Amino acid sequence: MCHQQHLLPLLLLTTILAISASANHNHNLKPDSFNTLLPSEAETLFKIMDSVSSEQQWRSAYPDPCNSHWPGIECKQGADAHPHVTRLDFGTRPNPSCDPNATFPHLIFHLPGLQSVFFIHCFLRTRTVITLPRLFNSSLQQLSLRSNPALLGSIPSQLSRITSLQSFDYPTANLSTTWTNHVSAPHSITFTDGSTIRAILLRGVFGPKYACGFYCNGSCDKYLFAVFVVQTNSGGGIVQPAIGFPQVVWSANRNYPVSLNSTLQLTSEGDLVLRDVDGVTAWSTNTYGKSVVGMNMTEVGNLVLFNSKNETVWQSFDHPTDALVPGQKLLESQSLTSSTSSSNWTQGVFSLSVSSSGLFAAIESDPPQVYYQAPVRGNKTSSGPSYIKLMNGSLALFILDEEPNDPNDKLSIPLASSAQYMKLEGDGHLRVYEWGKGDRGGWGAVEDLLTGYLGVCNYPMVCGEYGVCLNGQCSCPAATRNGTRLFEQIDDRQPASGCRPTSQLSCEASQYHQFLELSDATYFSFVSDLESTDMETCKEACLRNCSCKAALFRYGSNSTNGDCYLPSHIFSLMNNEKELTHYNSTAFIKVQGIPPTAPPASVRKKSSSRVIIGASVGGFAGLFLLAALVFLVVGRKRKDDGDEDEEEYLDQVPGMPTRFSYEELRIATEDFSRKLGEGGFGSVFEGKLGDGSEIAVKLLDGVGQIRNSFLAEVETIGSVHHVNLVKLVGFCAEKSHRALVYEYMPNGSLEKWIFKPKAENVLDWRQRKKIILDIAKGLSYLHEDCRQKIVHLDIKPQNILLDERFNAKVSDFGLSKLIDKDQSNVMTTMRGTPGYLAPEWLNSVITEKVDVYSFGVVVLEILCGRKNLDRSQPEDEMHLLSLFKSKAEENLLLDLVDTCSPDMKLHGEEVVEMMRVATWCLQSDFAKRPSMSVVVKVLEGVMDVDKSVDYTFLAHTEFLKTATKLDDSDGNYAPSTTLIPSVLSGPR
Repeated sequence: MCHQQHLLPLLLLTTILAISASANHNHNLKPDSFNTLLPSEAETLFKIMDSVSSEQQWRSAYPDPCNSHWPGIECKQGADAHPHVTRLDFGTRPNPSCDPNATFPHLIFHLPGLQSVFFIHCFLRTRTVITLPRLFNSSLQQLSLRSNPALLGSIPSQLSRITSLQSFDYPTANLSTTWTNHVSAPHSITFTDGSTIRAILLRGVFGPKYACGFYCNGSCDKYLFAVFVVQTNSGGGIVQPAIGFPQVVWSANRNYPVSLNSTLQLTSEGDLVLRDVDGVTAWSTNTYGKSVVGMNMTEVGNLVLFNSKNETVWQSFDHPTDALVPGQKLLESQSLTSSTSSSNWTQGVFSLSVSSSGLFAAIESDPPQVYYQAPVRGNKTSSGPSYIKLMNGSLALFILDEEPNDPNDKLSIPLASSAQYMKLEGDGHLRVYEWGKGDRGGWGAVEDLLTGYLGVCNYPMVCGEYGVCLNGQCSCPAATRNGTRLFEQIDDRQPASGCRPTSQLSCEASQYHQFLELSDATYFSFVSDLESTDMETCKEACLRNCSCKAALFRYGSNSTNGDCYLPSHIFSLMNNEKELTHYNSTAFIKVQGIPPTAPPASVRKKSSSRVIIGASVGGFAGLFLLAALVFLVVGRKRKDDGDEDEEEYLDQVPGMPTRFSYEELRIATEDFSRKLGEGGFGSVFEGKLGDGSEIAVKLLDGVGQIRNSFLAEVETIGSVHHVNLVKLVGFCAEKSHRALVYEYMPNGSLEKWIFKPKAENVLDWRQRKKIILDIAKGLSYLHEDCRQKIVHLDIKPQNILLDERFNAKVSDFGLSKLIDKDQSNVMTTMRGTPGYLAPEWLNSVITEKVDVYSFGVVVLEILCGRKNLDRSQPEDEMHLLSLFKSKAEENLLLDLVDTCSPDMKLHGEEVVEMMRVATWCLQSDFAKRPSMSVVVKVLEGVMDVDKSVDYTFLAHTEFLKTATKLDDSDGNYAPSTTLIPSVLSGPR
């Protein structure tokens, strides 16, 4: 912030004003030694207080102000032996009047002994010029104000004797302001714990207050732009006690920390941008062109960008990280995500989220494993999203109702006597911290919210992966094989770091998988994959599924009737305390067995000799019989060789999911009677397994290329797991029958929700924005985070499925292609669907950027609510991309926003901004398109759209015509197309 010498924020608005007249050195009197305040001075004081807040009955509440123990008043005895008011502090008033025409400043003159006035809570963003009242005459020697450039006035000549001008805080900033993360930056403070802050905005004085700026800890080679709580003194300065270290409650760039000399800029266009020292954007609010006029650090810790109407354009409360401050809500569409550790800010594995059914804490896995839940049952009465709110004394759950109703549930917290905040930490604990509660009076934890419900051992990583927790102590499974332990400690000095198997599991040798039985062992999470089953069936189900890492079996008194959980990832286990859980539990941990050793050579020779001798003794008597048998068997074998080889091959594919018989699927689908639709190379049917779980069965039919498609899908999807990809739960390979078994997606494909939906099915802006981000994350995973890069090649709304919560998942890998340097790079058939095909399909150059192009088309369809090729439209509007280009040139993109949803029109500016993302993805030159990981960053607000993008992506009109012809034909257009080999990208 820049403070000008002769421009000064005024007392009435945004100020803490300390007015010091000539010093009065008389000692303070104790209340019981005061005489009564002079009636005229008392009446003046009551009028002042009435002008500040008329809600309080001051005369009845404080009939004798100097002796009424009011914390906002100080009195001293004057030379006339009467007490006089020397200090007024309005900082404790919740809503003091900010009217510049109030009588307050004029009444001050009638308090002759008044030395200091503190007025904290007023705030006004609009620029106003008011001169100081003349009553502040030449006797004024010191003026201390709260700095705010929104209210400026010249220092009057009457105040020429001022010897000190001090700024308390600096809570706002104007456009076109840049801050540099440099050692010589203003308000740069290094604390005794090694942390450093460079404050940019500070709101408030006297005690723990909120500020924002650059923050680092430890070696300080990387920095966050963060909101933190700091200690301030009466002069508004940030103090640096050995115990009052800054507490980060929000950060912008924890996954992309910046270096020294990085910059934060509030641009002239209203965008708040964090750039690293090399100029690369690490984070942005993406508020370019949204009429932002300034930035404000509020008193509740919310960083706000506002417009000229004082309306919030962007706020940090909408983008929580790992903490909540008092008064802050966590909405249904948001989540808290832990950092990896206190010294590693990178996003960790624990999350806290709200849904319409309650509050849940989970650890990242596929799927996430829930370790705490506070379910709320009943009918929802509020129309808004469910949320939780950190309040004084509780974490309140508003799941079915909203304020001012009582919360549906709450977790108790000690009442605050000072500043508090709640944080989800790297160990999965949800702790509340308060100033003054530490061992030495600093910050200390006052509540561990979940531990009272969970106990010590129910946290997923309390003892690390495969560790066993008993009364808070960690150990590894103790079983051995031939004297060798099956599990070993990762770090002997840190038992809580977890355990690892001495022989790693291998799907290529799954026939040698065995179980290590842990009696009376249980797990923090349990989802019944199989209900009302027995122990052996549970174990067999795990052995059939290579991704299964353990069979967890719970039962009452009868081990032949229990529930089975088959997790794909094992975190900490614990001893089952049956007197508390009221069930029996056994954990069967999958371990890698050792293949049997081959017999010695001498044994093999003897065996061969016996065979030879036996054959000689038998003579030629059976020779003709043997020949006949060979003739019959070979013929049959040739017929079935293909099927048998394929089935044997499928059994050896790493990570292969559950294998079903054709009869099982026939029963599950009621003889394939409930058809959901058509997929690549086959039809899709709804089904239900014996355990009650719903499935979608893709039954492949025909011959020829079907076999190749099946192998491609099973091999690809069987090893790919991501929350935004439809999960393959099983397959069938029996004789000529081929089927893929997917998780069931109750809301079906995206197309029915965006193309002429029923009124009750119209998606709002929040849902569409979330769906677009989900698709981007799924594609980013396929392109960059798989063992081999996977190109989908057929992204379209029909291949985007929605679960019960409208989470979007990419489906149908039937047309996918693995890119591997060892593969042939020639594709013999054009893949995909006309209208979604990138121009390079005609140029025979294919990379993963074809998916980016298709994604851009889908984004436009989602935003516009129409198909990219709609023959019901006039000819000049038939092609969405052509129409999009013309509307962009006319600056009429709002005309394209889906008219079925009033909410979309309400968020028209945001929708148009999303169209810019689609434009970038649709660039004709595939090299100019972003990667899907960059698209994810843009959608998450970390990066900006490349400003060089244009609307020339339709220059290749020949391609549009070709696409139309393809759509008219049977889709068999098949030029030879080159698939560019790419460097494989391992999981990150």
